[in-house]
Amino acid sequence: MSQDTTDQYGFCTRAVRAGQRRTAEMEQSEALFLSSSFTFETAAQAAARFAGEEDGNIYSRFTNPTVRIFQDRLAALEEGEACVATASGMAAVLATAMALLRGGDHIVASRGLFGTTTSLFSNVLPRFGVETDFVPITDYAAWQATIRPNTRFLFLETPSNPLTEVADIRHLAALAHANDCLLIVDNCFCTPALQRPLTLGADLVIHSATKYLDGQGRCVGGAVVGDRRRVGEEIFGFLRTAGPTMSPFNAWVFLKGLETLRLRMRAHCDNAMALADWLQHQPQVKQVHYPGLRSHPQHELAGEQQTGYGGIVSFELEGGRKAAWRLIDNTRLLSITANLGDAKSTITHPASTTHGRISAQQREASGITEGLIRLSVGLEDVADLQADLEQALAACC
Repeated sequence: MSQDTTDQYGFCTRAVRAGQRRTAEMEQSEALFLSSSFTFETAAQAAARFAGEEDGNIYSRFTNPTVRIFQDRLAALEEGEACVATASGMAAVLATAMALLRGGDHIVASRGLFGTTTSLFSNVLPRFGVETDFVPITDYAAWQATIRPNTRFLFLETPSNPLTEVADIRHLAALAHANDCLLIVDNCFCTPALQRPLTLGADLVIHSATKYLDGQGRCVGGAVVGDRRRVGEEIFGFLRTAGPTMSPFNAWVFLKGLETLRLRMRAHCDNAMALADWLQHQPQVKQVHYPGLRSHPQHELAGEQQTGYGGIVSFELEGGRKAAWRLIDNTRLLSITANLGDAKSTITHPASTTHGRISAQQREASGITEGLIRLSVGLEDVADLQADLEQALAACC
């Protein structure tokens, strides 16, 4: 299926077929090109390729057929014009900042970010003269008040990590564009199967392909999706020079993940909803954070801009870190790991893992308490997950 014909097909068809270009061998599965470089018929052709006067493969740091299929397919699913695949989700965030920002620029970001993204904005980008201010994700007056004349990005994750807060993408897009800023949305928790920020007004979408796009915890990768100029030229230009490149093998694995993305995301949503509903009735649980619950502050908004509530559930225990660690250590089925989006359910303590390297003040401002536990609900039988948590709650509280 060529890129220019994808609009006529539905999501699942695009997830299976978009971007594929068969070789002369007429393979059914996408070909895996494990080659560092590509040859040219003549010296003149080589010169034309390097000069950008002729399309074609040069070197797998920035042109590889397998990676290109993944890029085209993800762009089709997000309904974007271009995609650049990177070595990790954090490489996607860094490439976006390095390509589009200059010394003296400013970012307004939500407090509810992955801890490493917060560290990048707080500790690394200031070395290059880029400052970041953090605001509560749903305090739109604070977003407006924090924008400066030199603000270039509004950056957020929605739903947020780990509290699953949901921001109004349309509202923030209008605010960004009224102030000559770009709205950048990390869509890791929802994927395009549940939410398409570009269609809601966002300018760029960030992905950690490591998570749900893979779906089985096999490979590390990332991506940026957006328009042809910013993504296809500027961010691609940074990748070509600096080289935070996705490997062809990882791209091939992610392609296989995309084929089942919608089916898996629906199953993750179903299991997470059932588990969140059960958790909110457990006496040991202080609070449950899941957009599918009517008690969630942005439940209605999530229902409007998402087609499902996702697979991440966070909950808080009385007793702080001691109680949280005891519960985690007493699980028997859940995997203790900070990764998410896996077919296997995972459990982690954000304050000491994913957000352990940010300051205690930043954690407090983000609502990440010592008693908070994050679940990435997988594809097991939900009754088994419930039973595992039930016995762990009994042991810890």
